[in-house]
Amino acid sequence: MTKQEMFERLSAILQETFDTEISKITPEARLYEDLDIDSIDAVDLIVKLKPIAGKRLHPDAFKAVRTLQDVVDALYELMQEKSAV
Repeated sequence: MTKQEMFERLSAILQETFDTEISKITPEARLYEDLDIDSIDAVDLIVKLKPIAGKRLHPDAFKAVRTLQDVVDALYELMQEKSAV
């Protein structure tokens, strides 16, 4: 899966789960400040991302994420680790 495909899936999750307006969903969008994703929502988001990654996601892997692009990059990196095993 490419980063663009991941972003599209993430966009769909945000729209369906959090009723996020599509106009707000950009790679530069900040989770808390721009999208109102709080810590509880972040846990829900991680649960929704698990099927994309194909493995259990540790919240620690997402501690440094601030933007949607950060989420895509972290998820992509986890998937690369999986395929290397």
